[in-house]
Amino acid sequence: MKSVEQTAPRSVEAGEKTDAVSSLRSSLSLVDIGSLPVILGLIVIAIIFQIANPNFLSPLNLTNLMVQISAVGTMSVGIVLVLLIGEIDLSVGAVSGFCASIMAVLSVKNNVPTPLAIGAGVLTGAAIGLLQGFWFAKLHVPSFVVTLAGFLGWQGALLYALGSTGTINLNDALIVGLANYRLPVWLGWLLGILFVGLYAFGIVQNRRQRAHANMHVDSLTMMIGRVALMAVGVLAAIALMSVNRSFTDVPIQGVPSAVLIFIGFIVVFDFITKRTQFGRYVFAVGGNADAARRAGINVERIRIVVFVLGSTLAACGGILAGSRLLAVNQSSGSGDILLNSIAAAVIGGTSLFGGRGSTWAALLGALVIGSISNGMDLLALSSSIKFMVTGAVLLLAVTLDAYARSRREASGRS
Repeated sequence: MKSVEQTAPRSVEAGEKTDAVSSLRSSLSLVDIGSLPVILGLIVIAIIFQIANPNFLSPLNLTNLMVQISAVGTMSVGIVLVLLIGEIDLSVGAVSGFCASIMAVLSVKNNVPTPLAIGAGVLTGAAIGLLQGFWFAKLHVPSFVVTLAGFLGWQGALLYALGSTGTINLNDALIVGLANYRLPVWLGWLLGILFVGLYAFGIVQNRRQRAHANMHVDSLTMMIGRVALMAVGVLAAIALMSVNRSFTDVPIQGVPSAVLIFIGFIVVFDFITKRTQFGRYVFAVGGNADAARRAGINVERIRIVVFVLGSTLAACGGILAGSRLLAVNQSSGSGDILLNSIAAAVIGGTSLFGGRGSTWAALLGALVIGSISNGMDLLALSSSIKFMVTGAVLLLAVTLDAYARSRREASGRS
């Protein structure tokens, strides 16, 4: 009898441990790890290239890296929006080059005031998005086909706009300053602190709203941790860009305007997608268009607006690229720009299946692609190696996305 009494509690204890382990495994299987793999990948990339070349993590190289990815990253923000509704836009590269050529032709050849020339380039992108979005949403031609036609057509329009000139050099101070102006150091710090403060305020407000609605809220420790991580990342980046990067007596320091514009687009569209009714409709359409339609959402209108925004951001990216390179030519918007803008969105964590993602994916993905390209350039590796490595990273990101989606479907969370 004594042995039975001694054995029973152990059996109960063992059963409780088994239940606890099973519960933990079940919980872990439902965890959305989000951007963690991308961040870890960036750390690994940085370590590898820093060991191979000590200049990789220097303030000069990292600042140049951020400027280099700003144009493609801006286009990638638009790609994120299109992917959120479960579609694709293959025309963003050609649109970016064509819209930049419109700005250049008006400003240099026709002496149109610079603000009007820039505005015309941006509005041209919006008009292209309206046309392609209408063709897709109203005429029910697949977005792949519509934007593939745009990929070909807008390249021809670029060549037509440039004419026999081929290359238009940009020397207007405002156009050049879009990508190459550097903010005063004090202003960079002020904007960084303001951003961290607004981020913390948003986190607190979101927690209060979820608690008021009796929804699950993160613990106070997790909330403080998120704010602390954001603060460390933002302020470290500003400190890095505030270092004098010049090898002469003339100091070169401060946050480049291209980086500020890129981050500004991310923040604005992150707010739109997460804090507005339009943003909720975008996720609803991407998650299940039929269900969204039955819920009273005008699916066609949402799709058209998203394509307008995507092409507008492509135009902004093309103008930034022209500003950084000080010229617009027949190869503007071509090469690997389209593939890199799409790859950045996917690598950063935006799902190809629609309904899941964030505009911050454009930053993370662009950093991955830009770091690989920049590091290989420092090591003087060939373009063939660069393309193969980038392709492998993209395939890995899509595989992880497909795996995560299958796990969500298996658990009933898709």
